[in-house]
Amino acid sequence: MYLVSEIAGIIAAQKTILSVANLVISELVYDSRQVYHGEKSLFFAIRALRDGHRYIAAAYERGVRSFVVSRKDLDISLFPEGNFLWVEDVITALQALATHHRNRVHYPVIGITGSNGKTIVKEWLYQLLSPERKVYQSPKSYNSQLGVALSLWELSDQYDIALIEAGISLEGEMQRLAAMIQPTIGVLTNIGVAHADGFPSKQAKLEQKLKLFQQSEVLIYPAKYVANDQLIASDKPLSWGPDLGNHWQIESVVVGVTSAEVVVREQEAQTSLQLPFVDQASIENCLTCVFVMRHLKYDWATIALRIRNLEAVEMRLQLKSGINNCSVIDDSYSNDLGALKIALDFLERQHQRPKRTLILSEIMGLPEAPKYIDKLRELLSAYTLNRLIWVGTTVNALESLDCEVLTFADTEDLDRHWPTLVFSDETILVKGGRAFHFETIVKRLTAKSHGTVLEINLNAIEHNLKQYRSLLPTDVKLMAMVKAFSYGSGSFEVANMLQYNGVDYLTVAFVDEGVELRQGGISLPIMVLSPDESTFDRLISHHLEPEIYSFRILRAFTNYLNERNIVNYPIHIKLDTGMHRLGFLSVEVPQLVAELKAAKALKVISIFSHMVAAGSRTQTTFTQQQVTEYGIAVNKLEQELGYEVIKHMCNTAGIVRWPSAYFDMVRLGIGLYGVDLNASGLDIWPTSQLKTTITQIKSLKKGDTVGYDRHGVLERDGQIATVKIGYADGYDRRFGNGIGHMLIRGQEVRTIGNICMDMCMLDVTDLDVAEGDEVVVFPDIKTMARTIGVIPYELLVNISARVKRVYYYQ
Repeated sequence: MYLVSEIAGIIAAQKTILSVANLVISELVYDSRQVYHGEKSLFFAIRALRDGHRYIAAAYERGVRSFVVSRKDLDISLFPEGNFLWVEDVITALQALATHHRNRVHYPVIGITGSNGKTIVKEWLYQLLSPERKVYQSPKSYNSQLGVALSLWELSDQYDIALIEAGISLEGEMQRLAAMIQPTIGVLTNIGVAHADGFPSKQAKLEQKLKLFQQSEVLIYPAKYVANDQLIASDKPLSWGPDLGNHWQIESVVVGVTSAEVVVREQEAQTSLQLPFVDQASIENCLTCVFVMRHLKYDWATIALRIRNLEAVEMRLQLKSGINNCSVIDDSYSNDLGALKIALDFLERQHQRPKRTLILSEIMGLPEAPKYIDKLRELLSAYTLNRLIWVGTTVNALESLDCEVLTFADTEDLDRHWPTLVFSDETILVKGGRAFHFETIVKRLTAKSHGTVLEINLNAIEHNLKQYRSLLPTDVKLMAMVKAFSYGSGSFEVANMLQYNGVDYLTVAFVDEGVELRQGGISLPIMVLSPDESTFDRLISHHLEPEIYSFRILRAFTNYLNERNIVNYPIHIKLDTGMHRLGFLSVEVPQLVAELKAAKALKVISIFSHMVAAGSRTQTTFTQQQVTEYGIAVNKLEQELGYEVIKHMCNTAGIVRWPSAYFDMVRLGIGLYGVDLNASGLDIWPTSQLKTTITQIKSLKKGDTVGYDRHGVLERDGQIATVKIGYADGYDRRFGNGIGHMLIRGQEVRTIGNICMDMCMLDVTDLDVAEGDEVVVFPDIKTMARTIGVIPYELLVNISARVKRVYYYQ
């Protein structure tokens, strides 16, 4: 903790205005939505895609009184109790503060970098060292210029070793991270193709990664990635690999069905280790952890035992449908204060259920540390919880929390009392250390599925939103399309994330979709594209805003409002400039003006049209004609109505190709969900993956037939796998008979025979697969769509509602 006045000196503030100079700072924040201890927080107004200075007022409203800023023209008169520290660059100031705080720590700091495996190695080392060490680890994947600084801020004397992850994607970034982390022990995981675009060559990437270790006392690394030892600046390079010259020589690796046996030679001694993994990446990451433990003086027997019991790391926080109308946030595999805060932040964003329950285990290794207990209580008290279910050593201090607190000695004790607990209509966060095996709790709480799931990456949707936003001027609003179950991705879960990220409007196709969002806690304005008279009651009662596309619906809605003495109800006018689907034609505008002016019950919020072929370069002339026609019509309407409205025309393709037609708002649809049909040049991430499992494997003879009507015929002796997906799940029947393909263990397999209602069959002849294996149904959705002559939209929206959606956030 530091005084604000002290921090001003640490970051070399150019100018300070200290209204309350004696404030003590314990929290660093850069997002006004994540302020939970206002007066104790220091807000960094970072200029990125969005200027952090725009959110000072929001942070001030939430109690923040101390700010690091760079804008010289900032008007601080609105913040009379504020402390302001002016610097040249806000991120540099944050890093200076993190560096200062790091210098107060005198225990070993392990710095971990590489192209892949950084977070896995960090999480595994946490598992391996925690039984007797007080281990701090940077939360999740906090490895960026910002994330590392925030991670270092959490270092304290309650720990005796720290694990800090560092990631870069451009030259020149590592020097800043190295200056902050100052690792005493360096760990290089590997050098692969990840982030290759930011470097001219693989060699250049290696050289940049190694800059983290220039001041390290020791560097542990796999020799195969470092051809030139002269690149190693560490005082004591400790390499491992198959060659004799390595500090640890790998004499053999024998991979079995579920594990790998590795023989290691250290000087004259030989040791055999059983690793509970069979893929190359996991074996490499596991061996890296082995050699870190050896350097820390662990004996081979302890290492062998702990490695044998090492568990795979689930890197994703998952949001699942639960029993009794509950939502379950599954983060049951790891637990430390940093990860807990991230999970609580995610819980705080969920508004779909009226109550919140946290099932939390103690953090092993720190159960009796008073500072830890104080910090835990302070952290929990900052969030809205209705119930805490605590598993572990009784902590009396938690009884003072403003919620119901239930305590259980261990998971078995919780299990015995489970029948007495009621879970209904609430959001439940399950957060526990691995030793508590909370995965069994998650299984009890989550709704059953038939083995086929659609995994939806909320990070990817958030990333894609930022990519399209980067094209827009700051004054252009954004309407997100969440119709058709968010293009198959789900309803309130996606809408909630969009609301959190500040989109201006949501759009659904039907009133029922809007009602579901309102019931899920969505408060954003929602436009309904296809209202009809039978849904007006629900539309009004849930504050939904209809698209008015014809005189029939205009008159019906006006009469409905007049009968109830409702005035100025928000509506959206649809103009037809070429789609010829719904909307008013240009020749109908005079009549439309007359009826709108006479309708006091209505207030036009927006006027819009729909681009027909914005992504087509051969239709540029037609699109320009649409834009011109729309501009003339909307100007006429605004002039006659006597007030301005929100004007919008661009869809996803229009955002990319028609910046001249942004007007006041744009509508983002399929691009948000990872389908880039227009070669936008943006870094668009896939957002969902449809997965199923193998139910049964059969060995058949040449000439045997498979499936209905005997359309699948084996051309030689072979094997078929039956998987749990069929046309009732949305897997199109046209994918049958070898047209469709899926992935099992990274291997492409073709369908055989007709697609059944609930299942289909795959030809797995000569492949190493097993019953229960995971199957990726759509390896590349654009390619799959082209195979049967449809567009990706169709495959996405046809995924049945009976397919369980699992949302994850990393």
